[in-house]
Parts: sequence; C-alpha cells; structure tokens
Amino acid sequence: MILRLAAATAALALLASPALAAPPEGAKLDVIAKDFVRLTLEAGEREPGYVDAYYGPAEWATAAKAKPREVPALRAEADRLAAALKTVDGKALSPDEVRRKAFLAGQVKAAQTRLAMLAGVKFSFQDEAEGLFGVRPPIKPLTAYDPILARIDKLVPGEGDLATRVSAFQARYTIPTDRLEPVMKAAIAECKARTQAHIALPKGERFDLAFVTKKPWSGYNWYKGGAHSLIEVNTDLPTPISRAVDLGCHEGYPGHHVLNALLEEKLTKAKGWVEFSVYPLFSPQSLIAEGSANYGIRLAFPGTEKLAFERSTLYPLAGLDPATAATYDALTTATADLASVQNTIADLYLSGKMDKDAAVAALAKYALTSRAKAEKSLSFIEAYRSYVINYNLGQEMVRAHVERAGPSQDARWKRMEAVISQATTPADLAK
Repeated sequence: MILRLAAATAALALLASPALAAPPEGAKLDVIAKDFVRLTLEAGEREPGYVDAYYGPAEWATAAKAKPREVPALRAEADRLAAALKTVDGKALSPDEVRRKAFLAGQVKAAQTRLAMLAGVKFSFQDEAEGLFGVRPPIKPLTAYDPILARIDKLVPGEGDLATRVSAFQARYTIPTDRLEPVMKAAIAECKARTQAHIALPKGERFDLAFVTKKPWSGYNWYKGGAHSLIEVNTDLPTPISRAVDLGCHEGYPGHHVLNALLEEKLTKAKGWVEFSVYPLFSPQSLIAEGSANYGIRLAFPGTEKLAFERSTLYPLAGLDPATAATYDALTTATADLASVQNTIADLYLSGKMDKDAAVAALAKYALTSRAKAEKSLSFIEAYRSYVINYNLGQEMVRAHVERAGPSQDARWKRMEAVISQATTPADLAK
C-alpha cells in the first residue's frame, strides 16, 4: 500500500511538472509565428515577389526553397494557423501579446486570401483589398474628381487639354539625368537628419542607393536585415524635382528603411517575435508601411518646409531655376487630392468594366500625366492590383491617427515612432 501510494504521488507530481503543463498562451503564439514564417517562405517559392524581405534563420529559407508545399497544402496550413490563433486565450496575454495576436491574425488572413487567388479564386476589388490589407476601401465614381480637375485647370492656363498642359509644365522641373544622384543623396540626407532629430535609429543603420530601369514602380526599398537597405530609383521616366524628397522620405527616412530597422531591433531581436523577420508583401503590414512612408513626407517637412528646402538646396543642385518653385509646389499639392482615383480606375479595370486603352486614358486624364506615365501606372496596377490602396488610404489612416496626438510636432513624431516600431494593425489606426 505504501509503495502504491508513493507511486501515485510521484505520478501526480510528474503530471503537475512544468515540462508536462500546458504551454502559456504567449508560447502558443511563438509556435504559430514560426509556422507562419515557414508558410510565407514557401508561398514565396510559389509566387515571385510574395516575400518582400526576410532576415530570419537562413536554414528556413533553404528548406523552403528545397521543398515548398503545393498551393493546396499551403492553403490548408494557412487555415490551420487561423484556427490555432482563435484558440489562444486573449485574456491570458499581456497587452503586447494581444497586439501580437491581432497582427498575426491579419497576416494569416492575408495569406489565406492570396493563396486562394493563386488557386484561381476571384475576388471583387474591395473584397480582395479587405482580405489582403485589412481595410475595405471606399470607391468614388470618376466624376467625383472632376471638381479637383476644374480647380487645377485654373493653376495651369493655356491651350490644349489639362493633362497635356500639366505634363508640359511639369517637364520644366525634371531633374537632369547627370544630376539625379547628387540631388537624391542630398534629399535623403535631409530626410534622415529630420527623422534622427526625433527617432533614435539603430546603431550602424545604413542604405545603398542604386538607379535601375524596366520596373513598374518609381522607387523601392529592399530591406536586407541588420538595419541595412538597398534603395532603388527607377529612371525609366523623367524624375521631377518634387519626387526627390518624396522618395527620400518614403523609401528611407522615416519610411520603409526606418520602419524595417525598428521592427527588427525592437520586435525580432528584443522580443524574439520571428514573424517580423519576414515581410509578405500582400498583407496588412503593407498598409502600415506604405501609409506611414507617405505620411512621413508631411511629418518630416511640415507646412512650407519642403518647398523651402527644395528651393534653397535641391533646385540649385539640379540646375533648375527656383524662381517659380512656389507655383510648381502649388500644383503638386493640388494634384495630391487626385491620389485615390487610382483605386477607382483599378477597380474598373481589374473587374473588366474598363478596357486597357480606356484605363490608360483615364489615368492620363485624372492623374494629369503623360500617356507613357499612365501606361507605367497601369503596369503597376496589373502587377500589384489592390495594393494601390495602401498609398492613399493608408496615408490618410496614418495621418489621422498620428495627428490625433495633437498639434505638437514632438507628440506627432512620438506617435509615428509607435506606429512603425510596434505590432500595428489597420484597426489600431482608428484609435
């Protein structure tokens, strides 16, 4: 009897030991996160461009490349991860872990949506955007943009249609090819200085700058890990002087380069959250990334500060006359109100309600650009589809969230830093 009692006591002690106890809810997220990274890497082998950046364990990438699962198996895995996340008890999580769970849920839903698209499932433009990026974009009719065109028409008098006049006017502000590099370097340096005055950047952060051709985008940041980025500028089409600061902030500071470097430092390294070591392009993370990168231009150069910097520094470097810089700035400011027209045209074109020629014509008319630039814009829509919402709707959501911090620039920068260094979801921007 004594032996039996001792054995029973030992068995109960074993069952109660930490080794056999149910893992804490936070640990469940660790397991799901690792499986999510592997899923994303394998999906990247099934669709080029699916993975925008990865700096996690090299052996995981090697394994994904050697034996990626087929799309049906990846869809089943994404469904499994979504179900597993639902079993994690949010009440047992810390506030940071609650945000982590919400972030992972959005990333997994995006994987489910994108993998369904790879399997041939068709979504409406809004359903696709909601599944991939976590928001349902409003779609305005094209006629809603006509009053904006009428307002711009008064800024650029002359003969011919408005798009032709605007294109001709903008051509006077093109950066000469042989001056593009010094202009871009000066713009990026100023963007960095203004960002660094408010946000402590990771030690040793750096970027390389390259000029490329035959791309559907005007600029791109390829994050390499270790606080290092490759920033590429596409020279297929002329680069206007206004784009120098825009690209410097968007691709660099406080845009993509800073966001990725902070996420790596504060989440991947400091917390061990491996899901941030991989960036699936078609995910809510892109709405945060593109929206904050676009809003970062206004944050770094509030009011007339962008114009003042361009006039004093960039115009002379580009060999352009700064005398009419204010007029050009007024035009670029006015045309910014047309940004969301791409959502409308993308919706019409991708749904088959507008053919290619009509889409190019609409982009030229409503984006006030040349046919060549309109064709380049349409090639982006063809390649990235509903991704276009991240630039305009994402920017508006980030702007509203950051500016709710109040009029103080310090307060706005503090909130911006939180957006780009935490597990931020589109739902968080409504707060």
